[in-house]
Amino acid sequence: MLQLQQQMSLAKSVRHRCNEWIFHDIPSDITIDVAGVTFSLHKFPLVSRSGRIRRLVAEHRDSNISKVELLNLPGGAESFELAAKFCYGINFEITPGNVAQLCCISDYLEMTEEFSKDNLGSRAEEYLESVVLKNLEMCVEVLQQYENLLPLANDVRAVSRCIDAIASKACSEQIASSFSRLEYSSSGRLHMSKQAAKCDSDWWIEDISVLRVDLYERVITAMKCRGVRPESIAASLMNYAQRELTKKSTLWNPSGQTKVDIISGSNGQEKLVVETIVSLLPVEKSVVPISFLFGLLRSAVTLDCSVAFRLDLERRIGSQLDIATLDDLLIPSFKNSADTLFDVDTVHRILVNFSQQDDSQDDMEDASVFDSDSPCSPSQSSLFKVSKLVDNYLAEIAPDANLNLSKFMLIADSLPSHARTIHDGLYRAIDIYLKAHQGLSDLDKKKLCKLIDFQKLSQEAGAHAAQNERLPLQCMVQVLYFEQLRLRTALSNSCDDEDYKPSHQSWRISSGAFSAAMSPRDNYASLRRENRELKLELARLRMRLNDLEKEHVCMRRDMQKSSSHKLVSSFSRKFSKMNFFGHSSSRGSSSPSKHSQRTVSKVIERTCTSAE
Repeated sequence: MLQLQQQMSLAKSVRHRCNEWIFHDIPSDITIDVAGVTFSLHKFPLVSRSGRIRRLVAEHRDSNISKVELLNLPGGAESFELAAKFCYGINFEITPGNVAQLCCISDYLEMTEEFSKDNLGSRAEEYLESVVLKNLEMCVEVLQQYENLLPLANDVRAVSRCIDAIASKACSEQIASSFSRLEYSSSGRLHMSKQAAKCDSDWWIEDISVLRVDLYERVITAMKCRGVRPESIAASLMNYAQRELTKKSTLWNPSGQTKVDIISGSNGQEKLVVETIVSLLPVEKSVVPISFLFGLLRSAVTLDCSVAFRLDLERRIGSQLDIATLDDLLIPSFKNSADTLFDVDTVHRILVNFSQQDDSQDDMEDASVFDSDSPCSPSQSSLFKVSKLVDNYLAEIAPDANLNLSKFMLIADSLPSHARTIHDGLYRAIDIYLKAHQGLSDLDKKKLCKLIDFQKLSQEAGAHAAQNERLPLQCMVQVLYFEQLRLRTALSNSCDDEDYKPSHQSWRISSGAFSAAMSPRDNYASLRRENRELKLELARLRMRLNDLEKEHVCMRRDMQKSSSHKLVSSFSRKFSKMNFFGHSSSRGSSSPSKHSQRTVSKVIERTCTSAE
């Protein structure tokens, strides 16, 4: 009903305007019907300018045609009114706001030089060439006018010419800006100014952001072909996404955990925008900020975009995952309410992409590239960062009651074994999961705890694990064994300064499991870090040993007056006061078990026997 009222109102206004310029002393002999709007005109002015109307009239010459219906005319009645005015010799101004209509109507009505000199088509082309194509803002305005004329005007060359003009103008501005930032250094060499990061030539970004997504896609594609900088392309895509996709702010809020209700009317349009932006992303790595990629991925998941676009985003994110944050990975799950709070499957695919990318880089790198003086290689450094990120992510999703064991273990085991040099973060995440899922069977607990290498736990984490009743008994025994090994190695290395070299082998890698899992260059870098840590630990042990020696001098005075058994018990009490293992500093720890105390006493007795 509303559309019909608008059509009637348009027809009335067109008839009123036509009465102002159509001469009435000669009766009209032809009626033109354009989308329900009729024009009472004269054949001679029309056929003298329009090849299409001339042909229609000629085809019905015998029947003396008096009415012609023009179907699918671009621009409708308003465009035909401009063409009719031109045929009647009525002057009007050609502007960026109507040149698109004139180009389309002249092409449809065949108003070319073949039928009349200085016809409407040549007039519109002349204005387009001399005025519009030399100004980027006018080109954008003309393209906006074409949005209402497509796809009926899809064959008109003016659209492609405006797009090429915009791309050419942006490229030339970029080149001019680059030359303006060239300067000579003190040595006489030509180099780019440090202010190159501020791209003054990218002023066109805001101008083209008003275009419809299909025309915007064609403009960006033309710019890529012209050689516009990838950084400028990325900045334009980000600006366009912020303009089109911020109707639902939660889509771009990494920490937003609430599910988004998308308006059904705009769902299809937003989905098209996301898929278009993903297809236009530059191929160069690190050009697009990873936070923007995660925002696109979050929108793609929400809008249920095509799988190919989501996989492309996951691959791009995986290539620079080492600079991501925990909030980036917390992608809400938009499935049914029985599912997990966060999209664990998407994060797992990202981690797989990262691991594959890391493996491929390792295969391509030459051994000579590795600098033996550097503490770690770039690939190993990124692995360390991602391993910490994954451990924090596991700790964040562990309390989810709907998170099953298989998905949790899939994320924890997605990185190679040499990615973690210390397993404190993984132990913390598993402990949180065990606390939140107390219904796990003993077999599942053992399977989960196999992910932890207890040799790679720090002293504090080891002390906590030794008293953690949530762990299987077998795991607690392993922790106590390594605590004994740590104590024996520390005491033996502290007693004799000449045995310094063996102390370079940390108790965490003494079994060789860690070093075997790593490549030679990564193993070397890890050993250097372990050596630095051991030096600090050795210094602390020496200070403690000095305190023990002072206590030992005092106790030797009592040896002559007491039996050997009393001596050992006294020594044990003195030794426990030193708090060698630091149990009290562990968060959430209970008092040591009797089994642990008996084990420590046996170690002390053997130590005293060897000392005597």
